Amino acid sequence: MNKIRVSKKKAINWGTVINYLLLTILVVICFYPFLNVVAYSFSSNRAVLSGTVTFFPIEMQLDAYKEIVHRGQIWTAMRVTMVVTMLGTAIGLILTVFAAYALSKDKLKGRRWISGMILFTMYFNGGIIPTFLVIKNLGMYDQLTSLYIPSAVNVFNFIVMRTFFREIPKSLEEAAYLDGATDVQILFKIVLPLSMPIIATIGLFYAVYYWNDYFNALIYIQSPEKYTLQLRLRSLLFAGELGAAGNEGLAQQVMAESLKMACIVVGTVPILAVYPWLQKYFVKGVMLGSVKG
Repeated sequence: MNKIRVSKKKAINWGTVINYLLLTILVVICFYPFLNVVAYSFSSNRAVLSGTVTFFPIEMQLDAYKEIVHRGQIWTAMRVTMVVTMLGTAIGLILTVFAAYALSKDKLKGRRWISGMILFTMYFNGGIIPTFLVIKNLGMYDQLTSLYIPSAVNVFNFIVMRTFFREIPKSLEEAAYLDGATDVQILFKIVLPLSMPIIATIGLFYAVYYWNDYFNALIYIQSPEKYTLQLRLRSLLFAGELGAAGNEGLAQQVMAESLKMACIVVGTVPILAVYPWLQKYFVKGVMLGSVKG
């Protein structure tokens, strides 16, 4: 008998099509502003003035970036931001790891009360004015320490890391105890090597926070030489620091717009460049740290 071949057309999964369509629209909505800023920063003054710049630069030039290279204030702010970001991330990770590991142990007396007090600060705080007075009385006003010491531990990051530590099999620690290991040895030789995904994730959370933070610098920093990059960009965007208002003519004002866009790109690209290196840890760390509370 001849075999009859029946060709079956693969059915279209309209749910998947709609999901991809919605995700594509969401990506365009989120990515368009950044592409527009990059295009403006590379476009000529005439193109910026005409308002025709969208996704791609028009009459490409590098005048705005050349201006940034010659502005020492921006590079000083960049160095300050890098110092604050590195110190804040390092201190935040150390304190978060120690606190989360200790409070993940059932044998720690009073751990529920301590965890509750930490969680309380996630919903309630002393307010801006009392916090400002505390920082001023501690001698941290107009000091870089005011940017990372008061916010050294983020409660959400603490909860995620504590949840991750609770998911580590207790049999590993019990075997280490039988071999005579102490809690500190177990933390550094067993727990931390297994916790690289969550450490990378929390480190990225801290780094992005400190890199993008400008409100604390706005309140606590007075000396211009201690301005962070975001505060310097804010000055460029809102305070007319470029001196490009009517006195210097329309051309200078248009150049100011291109320079603002170039500053935004310079302030955004460094932290974006870190993400691809941590991406494989980031997704895994978020999923593992959010299994249960």
